[in-house]
Amino acid sequence: MRRLPAVLLCALAAACVADSGAASNAAGGTVVISTGSDADILIPALSTLQQSQVIVQNIFDRLAEPGDGLNTVGDEGFRPHLARSWAWSADSLSIAFTIDGRARWHDGVPVTARDVRFTWALYVDPLTAAPYGPLLATIDSVTVRDSLTAVFWFKHRYPEQFFDATYQMLIHPEHLLRDIPHDQLRTAPFGRAPVGSGRFRFVRWEAGTRIEIASDTLNYAGRARLDRVIWSIAPDPNAAANKVFARDADFFENARPDNIAELAGHPELKLVPYPSLQYGFIQFAFRDNGTTRPHPLFADIRMRRAILLALDRPKMLRNVFDSLAVVPLGPVPHAVATASLATGQPDVNVAAANALLDSLGWTRQGPDGMRAKGATPLRFSLIIPSSSRIRIRYSVLVQEQLRAAGIDVTVEQLDPTSMADRMQKRTFDAAISTLGTDPSPATVRQNWGGAGAAVKDGPNHSGYASPAFDALVDSASTARSLAASHDYFRRAYRVINDDIPAIWLYEPRMASIAHTRLQLTRLRADAWWAGLADWSIPPGQRIARDRIGAGAIAK
Repeated sequence: MRRLPAVLLCALAAACVADSGAASNAAGGTVVISTGSDADILIPALSTLQQSQVIVQNIFDRLAEPGDGLNTVGDEGFRPHLARSWAWSADSLSIAFTIDGRARWHDGVPVTARDVRFTWALYVDPLTAAPYGPLLATIDSVTVRDSLTAVFWFKHRYPEQFFDATYQMLIHPEHLLRDIPHDQLRTAPFGRAPVGSGRFRFVRWEAGTRIEIASDTLNYAGRARLDRVIWSIAPDPNAAANKVFARDADFFENARPDNIAELAGHPELKLVPYPSLQYGFIQFAFRDNGTTRPHPLFADIRMRRAILLALDRPKMLRNVFDSLAVVPLGPVPHAVATASLATGQPDVNVAAANALLDSLGWTRQGPDGMRAKGATPLRFSLIIPSSSRIRIRYSVLVQEQLRAAGIDVTVEQLDPTSMADRMQKRTFDAAISTLGTDPSPATVRQNWGGAGAAVKDGPNHSGYASPAFDALVDSASTARSLAASHDYFRRAYRVINDDIPAIWLYEPRMASIAHTRLQLTRLRADAWWAGLADWSIPPGQRIARDRIGAGAIAK
């Protein structure tokens, strides 16, 4: 791979800052965002894909929003949102949130405290199978004091009470969803045409083509500064990037090294680096083809360890990312406060990998040196999304390196929807997956905790369940001091790294490509889209697409 210009590497290494130009106060204009993937469902409690979260977090509201510092302890830095204020009880076991009386659902119905209570009940109901439901286990109940006051009651005091009550839930409209059984929500029409309370309202969704939202002009929090935002869906990330270079789109959120190198020929575009909360990994299935039977290969930790030791992760990372990524130290990105407590997984050791495979009875047979046990070849399937160029490249490297160890890997490229379906049904051997976590270290419970493995369609797709890991994370999340919490997290990371439910591959340094006409807010590490309603286009820099009807995308 060609080396990137030094000036671009310096830009990526720098902290992301907001545009320095003074933003125009005039609202208006259309932004087209190019993306290589579609959404899955637009019900916040059920959305699993990042593209879905991008949409729903602009249509729906949290009670309060974290500041740019992404503090998760107490309420420092949080800004009022759907709740205009809040008050802690004297014993810190409850928080009363007062809803902004001006807030309305996009159909005109007032937002009330009943919507907050309904939302909490929706998230924690096992029939809903909400991916974030397990993160709310320490909230005992939510009650309605009056029409605008919802009170959260906690089972005990812990550092992230406020974070859990606000960050983990987008408020849903009770009047539109209360009559739908929670186990039938996935097929409800609301998931294709949602009604929220945010500064943008839903307009349309043409599957595989585009998703459009528009400013809610009478919104209680102020109208969005853009008239419309359109996500133009391309068949893959490379095609999505090309739309920006062809001036068919204004923004592409996930620039890769070859995209960045192309910027030199496009003075109308700018690079916008931002911190990341994403990481990629090889995920093993602990159960066989969605059943309760142990997986014939990966239920054995010795096989998982042999594969880990056979892979040269730094070499693969340099091949794919050059210097624009790092190898994760655990299931926690470097932007999370506790990342430095993890010590990582062992480095490549081909001799040790071969010795382990030999000890398991998988011996090399035939002229090609591939391994087998009797007549059974050592073979498994690795699924990846066809929309991810990065994971496609990684799959080839994994296939090559494991073949050298005598392991036959079949790569299956699936469209994103089929990939998500296979992961949810757990009908796979191994997968190269990515996660965009939130700022809280306790989020590891969602994707790696036993509760997520036990829930049907839950977020722990591997089925990994470790009581020791769960107990340590629970203790870390409820510790009375920061030092004690960090000690528990350090031990929890050691347990999961030793268990090898996954092989941590890469943590990208993120950068977007934006047209210079856009004036952006700071791009938050957990959600680059968090300030989308405050993006703007100066009147003198608007183009044809800013003046056309709501249904078209100008070129």
